[in-house]
Amino acid sequence: MSITGDRNRYLPAAGRDWALPLYDPLQRLLGGDAARRPLLDQAVLAPGQRVLDIGCGTGTLAALLKSLYPEVHVVGLDPDPKALARAGRKAARAGFSIRFDRGFSGELPYADASFDRVFSSYMFHHLNAGDRQKTLREVRRVLGPAGSFHMVDFVRPEAGAKGWSGRLLGPHAHFRDNSDSQILALLGEAAFACAQKVAERALLGGLLRLSYYRAVAPS
Repeated sequence: MSITGDRNRYLPAAGRDWALPLYDPLQRLLGGDAARRPLLDQAVLAPGQRVLDIGCGTGTLAALLKSLYPEVHVVGLDPDPKALARAGRKAARAGFSIRFDRGFSGELPYADASFDRVFSSYMFHHLNAGDRQKTLREVRRVLGPAGSFHMVDFVRPEAGAKGWSGRLLGPHAHFRDNSDSQILALLGEAAFACAQKVAERALLGGLLRLSYYRAVAPS
């Protein structure tokens, strides 16, 4: 699910290849699957629209998209061939027509203005600073006029925040640059319009916090 800008390196969906079979059950146990639904609700999808899920991993969000909006064209992108194979099998079992491509979020293999919506779930915090900027610029490029980007991710508390989440996430390298203010600033730098945090959600009794973001490509 996680994508870096280096074509020779990426973080597998479960962190290690051997743990991939555990990824989907762990997501369900932690509440990650249920937390994806609000991401789709805010997108206001319509029949015939083209949708891209970057860092699609094992295809859970892509399959959810297709189940709720069968007339939407869904494409999933990930660098991990093993996760993509699992995603393909998941879609086939459900009878869903979903295209899965291997690629990197900082170099999206699609033409300008190819999509109406782009989604990202639980991927952004794995990227380094340079890849975050590249990814958002690429997302902006492949979105058509007035298309929108929708993201949910674990976030680091703002500087000085106290409590369990601050102690748990604050020192972690993946979360060091993943606060609400930093993400919104990056969206603005990528020339999105109306970048905003639209919701938040607590997991594990408040030990982890998710933020939902929405940004629009200028018309």
